[in-house]
Amino acid sequence: MALFYSTVDYGFNDEDHDHNITMSPTAYMYDYHVPMEPEELPMSHVYIPVLYFIMFFAGFSGNLFVIMVIGSRRKRSGRLVDTFVLNLALADLIFVLTLPLWAVSASLHFQWPFGEPLCKISSFIIAVNRFSNIFFLTCMSVDRYLAVVRLMDSNFLRSSSCVQLTCGIVWIISFLLGIPSLVYRGLIGNLCSEDPKSSFVQGMNLLTIFLTFLLPVLILGLCYGSILVNLRRHYHSAANSRAGARRRHSLKIVFTIISAFLISWLPFNVLKSIHVISLISSGEVSLDTEVYLYNGLTLSCCLAFLNSCVNPAIYLFLDQHFRRRAYVLCQTCLGQGDQHQSYISSNSLSNGTCESFSGNTSTRGRLFSLTQKN
Repeated sequence: MALFYSTVDYGFNDEDHDHNITMSPTAYMYDYHVPMEPEELPMSHVYIPVLYFIMFFAGFSGNLFVIMVIGSRRKRSGRLVDTFVLNLALADLIFVLTLPLWAVSASLHFQWPFGEPLCKISSFIIAVNRFSNIFFLTCMSVDRYLAVVRLMDSNFLRSSSCVQLTCGIVWIISFLLGIPSLVYRGLIGNLCSEDPKSSFVQGMNLLTIFLTFLLPVLILGLCYGSILVNLRRHYHSAANSRAGARRRHSLKIVFTIISAFLISWLPFNVLKSIHVISLISSGEVSLDTEVYLYNGLTLSCCLAFLNSCVNPAIYLFLDQHFRRRAYVLCQTCLGQGDQHQSYISSNSLSNGTCESFSGNTSTRGRLFSLTQKN
C-alpha cells in the first residue's frame, strides 16, 4: 500500500468558513467542488490485514530459514549463487518486518497511527527492497549467462570476491534510490503518503518503474534469449550428459524465481504507470477510472508483497541441494547431524567445477553446480 498511497486536499467554501478535507488514497475527483471518494473494496479492511499478517509469518519464518541454511554451509561447499540467494532473503526478511504496520493501517481503512518517523522508515524499507530484489535477480540471470554462454571469459566476474563486491554495490545503489521515499513521504492528514501534485515525485515513480521493471525485463530477455540459443546449438552434445541436465535444472530454478517476481509485480507496475501518466498528462483522472485504479492497486499491491514469501518455497521444492542442507541443519539442531554433514560435505567436495557441455564426475542431484567456486 505504501507504494501508491496519495492524498489531496480539497477546498470549498460554505457560508461561514473554508474546509480542508483529507481524502482516502487516490481520491482526486471533484463534483462542483465537493470531494468524491472511491469506494473501498468490500471487507478490504478485514481480509487485507489478514493477508498481510499471513505474509509476515510466512515471509519471516521462510526467509530466516533460508538465511540459516545458507549460513550454515561450509565455505568449500558453498556456491556462488548462494551469495545472491542470501542477500535476496535478507532483503525480503527486512521488508516483511514492516507488514504488521501496514496490516494495522489497512484495518483502520488505511489511516496511519504510528507517526511520521515510522511512515518514512517503512516506506524507505519497501523502496530498498523493491530495488534490491530485482537487482539481485538480474545479477543471478547475468551469472547464468556468463556460466553458459561466456564461460571461458568470465573467471574474474564469477569469482567469489567479485560476486560479494557486486552484492555490496547493489545494496549501496538500492539505498541511494530509496532516499526519495525517505525524504518525500510523510503524513498527509492521517495517511502515510506522498504529494501527488509534485512533478518530481511522479517523475521518480516513472523512474522507479523503469529501473525495477522495464530495464530488468530487457536484460533478462537478452540473457535468457542468448542462453536458449546456446543450449539449442549444443543440445545434442549436452542432452545425455549430467552437466547438461544440471545446467537445464539450474536454469529452471532461476527462471522460476524470476517468473514469480515478474508475475507478482506486473499488475502493479502496469496500473501504477497508467495512474502516473494520467496525472502527468492531464492532472486529473475520471472518477470511474480512479475507482478501477484504486481497487486494482489495492489488490496488485498484495500480490507484489506476496513475492517476498514465495522464494523460500521455490528453493525448498526445486533445489535438491538446498533441501539436503536444510535436512542437515535440522538434524544438527537435534544433535544427529554429524554423519549427515559429513555425507553432504563429501558430496560437495567431489563435485567438479567444469561448466562446459562435456560432462563431469560430480554426484547425482547437485543443483546450481555451474555456480560453484573454483
